[in-house]
Amino acid sequence: MGRTQAEGFAQLVAAGECPLDSALHYHLTANHYPPVPASMIDPCKAAIEAGSVGDWQREIDLPEGVLYRGEKTAPACAVIEQHHLEAFLPDVEPDDYY
Repeated sequence: MGRTQAEGFAQLVAAGECPLDSALHYHLTANHYPPVPASMIDPCKAAIEAGSVGDWQREIDLPEGVLYRGEKTAPACAVIEQHHLEAFLPDVEPDDYY
């Protein structure tokens, strides 16, 4: 169900019918268990932006108190993969991440 909802929200965002922030808020807090904190919305947006231009290794700043492998940044591909953001990058296959 979560992937279907993410795809639906991604379609609404692409059509200009829903702001990306709102779609990500719902996706992160309702489609994940445990819920991902809303403080991850901006890093997720940055990862989507990087992924949309194929910049998979761009370092994304993480919010205070969130670490990735002990670091305060994470590569865009890791943020996309770990937060299931593939639906927001419809023209990209998971194999393209690396």
